[in-house]
Order: sequence, then structure tokens, then C-alpha cells
Amino acid sequence: MKTFSAKAEEIERQWHVIDADGKVLGAVAVAAANLLRGKGKPIFTSHVDCGDYVVIINADKVRLTGNKEETKIYTSYSGYVGGQKRESVAKVRSRRPELLVERAVRGMIPHNRLGRQIFKKLKIYTGAEHPHDAQQVKAFEI
Repeated sequence: MKTFSAKAEEIERQWHVIDADGKVLGAVAVAAANLLRGKGKPIFTSHVDCGDYVVIINADKVRLTGNKEETKIYTSYSGYVGGQKRESVAKVRSRRPELLVERAVRGMIPHNRLGRQIFKKLKIYTGAEHPHDAQQVKAFEI
């Protein structure tokens, strides 16, 4: 018996929509990352992008547990002297709320060329509306 290996051109992709209103950030990110990678499909192959498209709505209403809203800090560093930037979750939420979900999902997919290709299938919106109705999106419940 031979081992099955999926080919990129044979994969049928679906569209899923996740409503993040009142859901915990980690749970939303895990569900999105698994759908993006295709981990729930029987034809999952680790070195091939066999995942689906994911649309996340109401990203501004995602919930964090504990007191992470005040204590969690996102840090970035430009590489230059004095180029370190620190930002709390509350500040990121007021500036660009979809970035919270984006960073959480990005950390859960591979950090290579395949991961960058997979990440392009993620669409995040702050409101309840999205422009992907023509793709017959299916609601995904967490």
C-alpha cells in the first residue's frame, strides 16, 4: 500500500465565517488556524496548503481572559538603537482591533513560505459585515 500525498491542484477549498463576538481570542485563533491549514480534512498533508479560506467578523469584540487587557504587552524591535516599541492590548484594540486576531493566528501557523501562503487565506473584519457573500461562506461554530 502506498502513502497518500495531496497535490495542491487537487484540493477543493471552502469558505468559513467565524463570529468572534464574545469569544475568547485563543479559541478563535485555534479554530481559524486549523481551518486554514486543513488539519480536519482526511487528505491533510503537512507540506501542502490544503486548508480553506476563513473570514473572521466582529474582531473588535473578541474577549481576553484574566487581566490580559491591561498587562499583556506586544513588543516589536526595528533593529536600530532605541527602536523598541511596546504596546498594551487596550492600545492595540483602540488603534487597530483586527491586529489582535491576526497576531494570534499568525503565531499558530508555520513560520515559513507555506505559512505565508496559508495566511493569505485569512480575512479579518471589525464589523459584522464582510464582502465575501458570493463565495457561499458557511458559518463555523466554536
